[in-house]
Amino acid sequence: MSSSRPSRRSPGWGSPVRRLLRLMVLGIGLGVLTGSALRWFAPQVQRQTLNLPDWLQPFETAAVEKPTQDKPESIRKPVVGRFEPTREIPELSARWRAIAATQKDLEASAYMLLLDDGRFAQMNADRPMPAASSIKTPILLTALQRIDAGDLHWNEPLLLTKELVGGGAGWMASRPLGSRFPARVAATEMIRVSDNSATNLLIERVGGQQTINQLFQDLGLMATEVNNWLPDLDGTNTTSAYDLSRSIALVDTGETLSLRSRDLFREVMATSVTNTLLPTGLMKGLGGAQGAPDSSLASKGYRVYNKTGDIGIAYADAGLIELPDGRRAVAGFLVKGPFNDPRSTNLIRAMAAAMAPHLKPEAAPPRRTASQPQQSTP
Repeated sequence: MSSSRPSRRSPGWGSPVRRLLRLMVLGIGLGVLTGSALRWFAPQVQRQTLNLPDWLQPFETAAVEKPTQDKPESIRKPVVGRFEPTREIPELSARWRAIAATQKDLEASAYMLLLDDGRFAQMNADRPMPAASSIKTPILLTALQRIDAGDLHWNEPLLLTKELVGGGAGWMASRPLGSRFPARVAATEMIRVSDNSATNLLIERVGGQQTINQLFQDLGLMATEVNNWLPDLDGTNTTSAYDLSRSIALVDTGETLSLRSRDLFREVMATSVTNTLLPTGLMKGLGGAQGAPDSSLASKGYRVYNKTGDIGIAYADAGLIELPDGRRAVAGFLVKGPFNDPRSTNLIRAMAAAMAPHLKPEAAPPRRTASQPQQSTP
């Protein structure tokens, strides 16, 4: 008698093929879902606005400090020394208007800004007026910008051509045509003795009158414009008390030039030999003895880096003022009037003197004394 046993079939290829087909279908499905998800979230990933659930956040992000802007105001560091006018000094503005009113046939413009706290005074500060040689300060700024950009080098020789020879102040006009002067010499002589040929060399090297005027606009010097080669005795080149002050402040606060070029700017401005307007007026306002204003101011802890302008019908002066307590201010003055009228220069000195009460050093805070050390007991 034969016993019946269940038959065992050979597995063959059916089962593996079905599994393979299932895996392929599953893979295709996952691929479609993944692609759709990436397509859906791609814009958020690109903008970095995708927020993952907390359980998907990496562990390290929990310890990351929030951005600085979320910190309380009390622990933010204040921005000091920027060109940011904040609060007018009405007493000084009114004083300037009263002084100018005594000479009604003279046009005057004045501006002062304390860089450390933003207090300022103004009188017709935005009025475009004949710049004379005071425009050489913003020209120096644009030349140093070119140095920072690598387009101009401090020792690059500049060629003196007939078109660039300027009469009046300076010695370069007496040199033969074709002479070459390093850019550093041209920049220094432009400020030191107000050399007009040196100024024209720099205007040409920066890119010409149209280019330098665009650079002035980019710096926010809206009233400053070169329309003629120096000396420009007709007064077609213009600037304003605000622009002159701004051009100096942008350098000193580090908003425009590199640290190295900022040092060069100050070194060149320190060479100016004419100190009979702003420095003399400030010295008078501070009660300094008559004589050399630089030494008199230095004895009181002040220093002025300034550049004047004089074409007979217009006078100007603007500079950086260092105070005895370490604070700094910028100021600019322009006056237009009859040719060689001494009232014009006297008016600038009077307005500079009026600043003195507002440029007094602040008293140093009392020094903290260390607490007595505790005696150790044996």
